[in-house]
Amino acid sequence: MKIVIALGGNALIRPGDKGTIEEQEKRVATAVDGIMPLIEKGHQVVITHGNGPQAGARLIRNEMAETEVYPDPLVICVADTQGSIGYMIEQALINNLLKKEIRPKVATLVTQIEVNQNDPAFQKPTKPVGPFYTQQKAIKKMKKGWIMAEDSGRGFRRLVPSPRPLRLVSPQAIETLINADFTVITGGGGGIPVFRNAEGVLVGIDAVIDKDFASVMIAKTIEADMLVILTGVEKVALNFRSENPTWVDTMTVRQAKAWLTQGEFPAGSMGPKITAAADFVASKRGRTVLITSEDKLTEAIEGKTGTRVVSG
Repeated sequence: MKIVIALGGNALIRPGDKGTIEEQEKRVATAVDGIMPLIEKGHQVVITHGNGPQAGARLIRNEMAETEVYPDPLVICVADTQGSIGYMIEQALINNLLKKEIRPKVATLVTQIEVNQNDPAFQKPTKPVGPFYTQQKAIKKMKKGWIMAEDSGRGFRRLVPSPRPLRLVSPQAIETLINADFTVITGGGGGIPVFRNAEGVLVGIDAVIDKDFASVMIAKTIEADMLVILTGVEKVALNFRSENPTWVDTMTVRQAKAWLTQGEFPAGSMGPKITAAADFVASKRGRTVLITSEDKLTEAIEGKTGTRVVSG
């Protein structure tokens, strides 16, 4: 079976963590422990991952060092974190495979994903990134063309577009590696957003592609059978913030869309994951999405826990 596993950026940096590389490596090890049985059983595994906390830290470093070195644009920060997080995941997989005396075949791809420069998201940026600013400093940033918004009383943050992914720039690279039995790490942070200008030349653009939407696009491209979305909870719940949430074992595409319409899954939380899951399952008969936490992945694959999104 061909499986795409989407690791959340928060899976590597959890609430309360300082975010050090040592902490992230421990979190990666936990995630890899759940992925290893799938590789050992011969499944073709492709791993995507978020990068929100890591890209945020990169942008803070940018800000603190602006008088000493040139700042990197957001698109370069996305590329950098794709490489660094991919390195940690790849190394953990290789070390685990060597312990089990399995020939390690793992590859990380720094992945460009094409977006439409006329996507409505560019007219109304909504994705907060980077550090918090005082109002005075935010005004200075706005004079440079940034769009800023007050964030929950903690200060002002930059807002950037979050366009929908259109296609992988080099899908053949992933397909070639999969066919050669490699475990592939790709699409980190939703991919590096690029567009084609009037001359057909690829140009990077400051934006953030939703990791779950990018994972669905990648899963469709490689004709995956299953998409696994790893998040902070073991199962999806209705009335999640209430005293008595209802945990969901299975939901159909029809149920998922109805609950989204009813506001059960907020846009800033489970909403994108459920939307992405319904999109993938509806795209071809027989496809399934599994939503669970990284520490419960093995049990969820065996059908003991997690939430499955199925056709219907």
